[in-house]
Formats: sequence, structure tokens, C-alpha cells
Amino acid sequence: MKNSIVKIPQAVNEPIRNYSVGSKNRENIKQKLQEMESVEIEIPLIINGKEIFTGNTKKCVIPHDHKHVLAIYHMASEKEINLAIKACSESKKSWEHMPWESRAAIYKRMASLLAGPYRDIVNAATMLSQSKNIFQAEIDSACELIDFFNFNVEYMQQIYSEQPPYSPQDNWNIVQYRPLEGFVFAITPFNFTSIAGNLPTAPALMGNTVIWKPASSSVYSGYFLMKLFEEAGMPPGVINFLPGSGKMIGDSVIKHPDLAGIHFTGSTAVFQSMWKTIGANIDTYKSYPRIVGETGGKDFILAHKSANKKHLVTAMIRGSFEYQGQKCSAASRCYLPSSVWNDIKDNYIAEVSTIKVGDVNDFSNLMNAVIDESSFDNIASYIDFAKQSKDSEIIIGGDYNKEKGYFIEPTTIVTTNPNFKTMEEEIFGPVLTIYIYD
Repeated sequence: MKNSIVKIPQAVNEPIRNYSVGSKNRENIKQKLQEMESVEIEIPLIINGKEIFTGNTKKCVIPHDHKHVLAIYHMASEKEINLAIKACSESKKSWEHMPWESRAAIYKRMASLLAGPYRDIVNAATMLSQSKNIFQAEIDSACELIDFFNFNVEYMQQIYSEQPPYSPQDNWNIVQYRPLEGFVFAITPFNFTSIAGNLPTAPALMGNTVIWKPASSSVYSGYFLMKLFEEAGMPPGVINFLPGSGKMIGDSVIKHPDLAGIHFTGSTAVFQSMWKTIGANIDTYKSYPRIVGETGGKDFILAHKSANKKHLVTAMIRGSFEYQGQKCSAASRCYLPSSVWNDIKDNYIAEVSTIKVGDVNDFSNLMNAVIDESSFDNIASYIDFAKQSKDSEIIIGGDYNKEKGYFIEPTTIVTTNPNFKTMEEEIFGPVLTIYIYD
């Protein structure tokens, strides 16, 4: 990669749109939600630019109205996995030798499309299929993903510009940056459309070809991102879209000799399992696969007696309950001195009691549904455990109902045991546990 005189404009953060009452933005997104809710679509695999309908299908449903089907999506089998690996191999040479400025132009176009005509589409898809309110969708599927596209181009340019500072006379010391030797496997989560868009596109930007396995509960929004990539000029076969069984696709792809990298966000257990599989097969690969993963968390708030009480209450509520606590960064445990808790308890409970839970179409709802029945049942089991334990008390919330949607109240547990189950295990739901110390 030789130095170039081309200079990409400096990236800036995408401004967050306002969706206040009476605004044109609010009117537009409401219209798009209604439009997309009213049509059931069929989602194919996309391999080497071709749509493939396997006949083995599952449903994309709305979590806050789980009898409402948004789409039927087709799932990959061994045959399609092999086709995707072949597509990665066939498209690799032309893609990796494309001038980096041309790859950058495609990504700048992706950012432009998402900031413009695709913004309402991808926001609405995220709201409907992942049950996010408009603000959570806007900062995720629009702003953060636009930033990924723009800033990744800037980071690429920075990487390529890093060259040895000195060359001896009659010599030229130069570093050549090459993509990995093989394909990259991107496995993406349901909870952030921005991460789902970034994990396959970041390695592709550097000349790699990618197999993208989206989470089953976010295939719907992922499909519209694929259409955006194609419209922006992403060549066929660079990113191949493979919905389906995570275990089946993962087992086949991860053991393939051409695997060159993993780009993953998801559970700790799944990532550890993939790492073990790669280790067990290390002598079969053509190169050493690079493994990049972000997994679970158990974020906490620790308050000193000098803490600003108003800010603390806000941090506890927003950190724990925005997007139903379905973030690895969600504040799910809190350590408070008794003097602070005595001062904020009534205010905290009063504020939590104002939180509305319901459909994403009602913009006054701070919280919506959790992602699916499995998640709902798991979160409910933690709440039931707290109800039955002598070491804990639920001071607000604790109710849940899945008759129409997977709704769980914002729940706060106070425990006398710093090693209580909900203080130590990731719940991935709207449950905050507080331990009070002297």
C-alpha cells in the first residue's frame, strides 16, 4: 500500500435527530412504522449478490406484539455455507486489490444513504423487530452506524499512513498492509443494529471478504442493511448474508481451513466455545485465525457519600432500564452507602414508578418488550428467585406478562447479601439489584 495524496474529509459525529411532538421527523418515522408493519416480507440469503430461497424458514415477529409476523426468513444449510465460502474466495482478489480510496468511497456512500433515505427504514426496522423506542433506535441504528462507516474510513487512512520513518540511502523501507489470508466470519447480536452493521463491514473495509451470520431476532433489520450495502456499491461476494442456526453455521464455518478471522459480539459461553473449537483445529487452518470478541458484562454503580444524589438516581434508572437493560453495559448492580440510600430511596422509587412500558408506536413509552420468549422466561426466573429469597426484597416492579408482548416491569431488588445471585450473574433484562453498606 503506497502513500497517497488523497485525503478523506475528517469524520464528525452524526447529529441526533429530534422526534418531538409535531416535528416532521416524528411524522415520517410514524408513517414508516405503519408502512412496514402492514406488509409481511420474505427474506432470502444473499450470497455473491444473489438472493437464495432455501425453503427452510422461520418467522421474524414483533417482540411487543409477538403474534404479528414481520417477515419469513430463509435459513442456510451446508450447501449455502459452502456457496458463501466459495463466494468469499472468488471475490477476494478483486476486492483486496481495489484502491483503498475506492473502498472508502463505497463506505462514505453507505454513511450518506443511512443518514438520508435509509434512516427511517433502518430505524423503523430496529424499532419493530428489536422493540426499541425511537431514541434508542436513532442513537444506535442511525447515528452510531453512520459514525462507524465514516470513522472507520478515517482509521483506515491512519493505519495506511503509518510507515517507517527512515530509509537508508538507495533503499525504501515501506510497510504493506494486506487483508487476512482467507475469509472473516462475523457473528452479530440482536441488541445493537450498529454492531450488526459494523462487525461484517469493518474487516471488509480493509480488503477482507466476509460471511455474516446475524442474530435470528435481528434478521429483519440486517436484511435492510444488506440492501443498503448493495445500493452503495458493495461488490457481490464481499459480504455474504447467512441467517440460520448459529450452531449449524458456526460448526461448519469455524472448522473450515480458509477461516482467517472471527468478529463476534454475543454471550461469553458462545465465544469461549468458538475459541476452544479454533484451538482444537489449529493445525488444519491455512493461517492462524484472528479472534476478536466482545462478550457479556455485569456493570455496576458504586456511589460515595459525596455523590450528587440527583445524578445518581438518573444514572441508576437510565443505566438499568433503557432498552430494557439488554446491553452488556447495563447497570445491573449498585453498591450504595446507607446514608446515600436513605436520602434517595423515595425519589428513586417515585421516578421508576413513572416509567411507561409498552408498544414502540407510543413514543411516551421509555421501555418496550424484551427480545423473545426465551429471554423473557430467563429474566422472570431471576425475579421469581428474588421474590422467594430471604436475602432480598423487591421494592418496585416485579411483574411481567407475555400474553401480547414480552413485557417486564422495571424491577429493583434490595439485597443484604453482596454475593446474591442477581448481583453476580448477567440477567440481560430490566432488573437492578442494590446492596446497601454501612
